[in-house]
Amino acid sequence: MSKIGLFYGPEGGNVEKVTRIIAEKIGADKVDVYKVKDVEIDVLDRYQYLVMGLSTLGKHTWSADHAHNDWDEFLPKLEKADLKGKKLAIYGLGDHIAYADHFVDSIGDLAEVAIATGVELVGKCSTEGYEFKESRAVVDGEFLGLPLDEDFESDLTVKRVNAWLKRVMPEFE
Repeated sequence: MSKIGLFYGPEGGNVEKVTRIIAEKIGADKVDVYKVKDVEIDVLDRYQYLVMGLSTLGKHTWSADHAHNDWDEFLPKLEKADLKGKKLAIYGLGDHIAYADHFVDSIGDLAEVAIATGVELVGKCSTEGYEFKESRAVVDGEFLGLPLDEDFESDLTVKRVNAWLKRVMPEFE
């Protein structure tokens, strides 16, 4: 199996915590971990298999208060990338209570940009077992990646990560 490139942002907090869990579960010898704020887009060329993780706040809050976050800097670069022939799995953190109308929207936003680059999206998840009102991450009844809520459901994170990786890792072989 080729090494996996795992890209995440922002650093610190719950996204980084979950990134460490995912990297440990994959195995240190099988994954290289990068903060999107510190990486140039050509690093993606090194990998056939990609994993990307990010957080979501309500879109109105995110746009107003965090106009220059790590992903706002990285996404315009990603839009110009050619990822044909590569596979991507996405995980996203959100708050299903305070942001039930925007739960893990960032998964959908990132997936939309990534799919336009030609990448094959893997690691979709059923909405079963999740409580929320709306999400741009849901297409045809499935999340386009792994949704996690560290604020209110951190006790489910490891279980959800394990189940997700059981589906994703065979796609990366």
